[in-house]
Amino acid sequence: MRAGKALRGVAVALAGALALSACGGGGSADDSGPAKLRMTIWSANEAHLKLFNEIADEYRKSHPDVAEIKFDPLPFDTYTTTLTTQIAGGNAPDLAWVFENSAPDFVASGALLPLDDTLKKAEGYQYEDISPATLKLWQNGGKLYAYPFSTSPFGVFVNTDQLKAAGQKTPAELIAAGQWTWDNALATAAATATKSGKAGLVIRDFDYKGWDNLSTFWTGWGAQAWSEDGKTCGFNSPEMVDAMTTLHKATFTQKALPGPGTTADFFAGDSAMTVTQISRASLLKDGGFGWDLVPLPAGPKGNYAVVGQAGVGVLKKSPHAKQAADFLAFLTNPTNSAKLAQFFPPPRQSQLTAETLGKTNPKLKPEQLQKVVIDGITSGVVKPSHSGQAELSQQVRAGLDPLWQPNADVKAVLDGVCTKIQPLLAK
Repeated sequence: MRAGKALRGVAVALAGALALSACGGGGSADDSGPAKLRMTIWSANEAHLKLFNEIADEYRKSHPDVAEIKFDPLPFDTYTTTLTTQIAGGNAPDLAWVFENSAPDFVASGALLPLDDTLKKAEGYQYEDISPATLKLWQNGGKLYAYPFSTSPFGVFVNTDQLKAAGQKTPAELIAAGQWTWDNALATAAATATKSGKAGLVIRDFDYKGWDNLSTFWTGWGAQAWSEDGKTCGFNSPEMVDAMTTLHKATFTQKALPGPGTTADFFAGDSAMTVTQISRASLLKDGGFGWDLVPLPAGPKGNYAVVGQAGVGVLKKSPHAKQAADFLAFLTNPTNSAKLAQFFPPPRQSQLTAETLGKTNPKLKPEQLQKVVIDGITSGVVKPSHSGQAELSQQVRAGLDPLWQPNADVKAVLDGVCTKIQPLLAK
């Protein structure tokens, strides 16, 4: 009973915080004098912060009305909860990153400032260059409430040294032979783990908690968390049962994935493969192990791609909302969009070429950028998102907890997930 109340509390807190942020414009801070802007982000990566600060410093040179722009990293695992707590507590940032899974709540709540007019009127902005497909998640009632600064497909980083030492074919060799499938990828991961004593395959940021990152796996079976209209649970579909049965076997029988409670950092050499996005390429050290980046393996339904998306929005209650929106236009103009493309694939159609992305991604080959990033953006589906995501996510996570043990009844667990979330979906 207490757990149920706690879960409902998460959803209520999110809805309440966003509703508070939507009520009126401008906060209680002193509006006099130059503005001090704060933008919450999820990354504390030094390379990311260095680039953000360089862009901010350039902006401030020609904008004396802005005295400071601070980028405030929040922990990834609790990012949205921390952000909404700040909003509810009257400490809302001026700008914020928003994940795709909470986009419906933020966009529909009225907490964010419409950006269309500011972006379209910014000199040299070229608003029409932004791919319409990347805007859909961030629009409501014909207005844009966040700029999709990162539309980043998932790929597989591979430690080719570990695979070769284990006598395994590399994904590049399997791709050339038309054999880069999940069956072969998991078999390769298991064999390499046995040989190396390290982890085989890590689905990045999943860690048996971030269940939505498993969409990078189950989409290959044609499975979905819920129906297109968001009203029907998909966790107990035959496709999902097949996918999760394969994942369970890979974890507890094949030992292709590290089990619950085991941490393995691919970029430190702790695993043979990881499913993640190109923003992590900055963690690869020069002179380290040999590596490659390839598309997700084909599933029973064939080739596919999954995209993670993040938007940047301006909080309506910011005491400096006008300056914040103006800085957002500068941060995402064509010049700075090209710079950010080093880590965050841009929504600008003119910049989605291997040549353009290669200029700011020197570690990645043109073929890698084309096959993983550009083709992935063109054909990929976005990770699961839904209104009321906070409570849904908690219920799904709790419902999946029994799955992460060796003797789990996969079908029964997935039926239980649907029992938990169907009433929420049907609202």
